[in-house]
Amino acid sequence: MTPAEDWIAHYEATDERDRLTAAPGGRLEFIRTQELLARFLPPPPAVILDVGGAAGIHAAPLATNGYEIHLIDPVPLHVEQASAVPGLASATIGDARNLDRPDASVDAVLLLGPLYHLTERADRVAALAEARRVLRLGGVVAAAIISRYASTLDGLFRGYLRADGFEALVARDVGEGQHRNPDDVSGWFTTAYCHEPDEAPAEARDAGLDVEALVAIEGPAWLLPDLARWLNEDRDLLLRTIRRVETAPRLLGMSPHLLLVATKRAAL
Repeated sequence: MTPAEDWIAHYEATDERDRLTAAPGGRLEFIRTQELLARFLPPPPAVILDVGGAAGIHAAPLATNGYEIHLIDPVPLHVEQASAVPGLASATIGDARNLDRPDASVDAVLLLGPLYHLTERADRVAALAEARRVLRLGGVVAAAIISRYASTLDGLFRGYLRADGFEALVARDVGEGQHRNPDDVSGWFTTAYCHEPDEAPAEARDAGLDVEALVAIEGPAWLLPDLARWLNEDRDLLLRTIRRVETAPRLLGMSPHLLLVATKRAAL
């Protein structure tokens, strides 16, 4: 099975609709991603291409807020689920490296999954270059990446490192950035690429984009043993604390997800 077939099979067998709403870590990722999108995206009714948008979990509130959202995903199940999201302009099957959109036709492109499922650098640069192609001048790309050190921290705090096979997975993550879970062990994710924080800005620049920010999404807060209580009782304090260190260079790698924000300032 190729890497792409591997992760597509993973998503066909799981329900992505619940990932960001059920567990505390997913809730924090969702809340912070929406907060950052509100900060960096152009105002509605801008046209947004949500590439790798899965079941539409991030597209749904954006559509509610007045954006014109076109969702693209390579997983047929995701497109079927996203098609039921109220307010979406379209939901179609597609590939981040070859978008079926005219040049300069959208105001923003979301890549909240493709960069960590494209395991070769050339493919990630190609996806960013395609995003740039379909953007109007001044348009924004918001792209999520997984930290090179996410599995190390997850393994320590959840105890996965004591399980047979997990240390080898972590060693490869740290050494190569290549995350593999050949036995599809629940909770160990699927085939992915894990970035060093400074890699993604370099990839964006190679694609012709101007980098505006690299921001930790969850920051170190995802490691809280009582994260659910913080979200339920002290959410504002928690979010203020994350914002205070969201761009701190020494802490970026502690966040499981980071958001790269880049713009198309001029024609090539």
